[in-house]
Amino acid sequence: MDTLPLTAESLAKFFHIKGSEVERYYKHHLSDFETWSQKEHATDWVLLADNLGTSCSIDETSLCNEVYTILSNKAGHGKKGTVIAIVKGTKADVVSSVLKNIPESEREKVTEITMDFSDSMFNIAKQCFPKATIVIDCFHIVQRLCEGLEEMRLRFKRLAVTESKKESAAFAKKEERKAKQRAYYRRNHPKSKKENRGRKRIRKQKYTPALLANGETKVEILTRSRNMLAQSGDKWGNSKKERAKILFEEYPQMKEAYSLICKVRSIFKKKISREEAEKELHEWYKEVCDCTLREVKAARDAIKGKEQYVLNYFLNRSTNAAAESLNSKIKGFRAQLHGIADIPFFLYRVCKIFG
Repeated sequence: MDTLPLTAESLAKFFHIKGSEVERYYKHHLSDFETWSQKEHATDWVLLADNLGTSCSIDETSLCNEVYTILSNKAGHGKKGTVIAIVKGTKADVVSSVLKNIPESEREKVTEITMDFSDSMFNIAKQCFPKATIVIDCFHIVQRLCEGLEEMRLRFKRLAVTESKKESAAFAKKEERKAKQRAYYRRNHPKSKKENRGRKRIRKQKYTPALLANGETKVEILTRSRNMLAQSGDKWGNSKKERAKILFEEYPQMKEAYSLICKVRSIFKKKISREEAEKELHEWYKEVCDCTLREVKAARDAIKGKEQYVLNYFLNRSTNAAAESLNSKIKGFRAQLHGIADIPFFLYRVCKIFG
């Protein structure tokens, strides 16, 4: 009987299996997905109550064009035992009704829960974990301030674009007037018979906006400073430092707003007690009151409204980084699968890896 030679090509040809077939075989035969206890309601919610710990994080993420709320255990460190619950939507009543399937005695053992500025996450934590200390992540506090600075940057950019358009229109009008004057002169001063050489034709000039010291226009410097303003000054390179110097000279209000954000950053970097942080934060409130920047004042009001939960950061210096890291890992897993075709099966695999 003829046999194929044992080469890599022949073996690959002989044992070639499509990836979709492997996934289908794993789904229906190798795994216990068909008998998974949460399969029926996995599209709406998944609950792994045994993973509940004393320190938790709550955040939302987007999966297959839907937003899911994820409650995670920090003790899991992004590995097995991290995911506690994955619930479709962010409505406090819907998510709380799922989390309340966990016995109240177990939920009362949670001592700390971290989150962002979301009101829905805050209401969920209040309803389900009444004895837990709520900590609003310091990164999101600075991010909220940077959003105010971003609003200011966009406002100045719109004004710069409008100013540039007006200057361009005025320049074009001036060039049109010059062209009419030249045409009038040619009509009233015809070429003499003794004049052999032709007259030099002067064409309309194109508008060139004024350049700043680093070779950028106002619109360009405002556009390219977006990421720069979101960073701390010690992370700037030489080109960013030059750009910042010119930007703050042109727009002193942005310099004032950025300095106020840097003061909040410095408060969270200090190793101080909650009482000392509260004192420094109140001094910062006074500085904001003296300025006329409505965007910064709006961000201050958001912080002031949840001040006690912001200051809870200084108790254990807990952040929501664990939840952000878990979200990143889930999105990375989704990217490896090139999308989600079956949400229950995807959440089953997430629970197997992180649950």
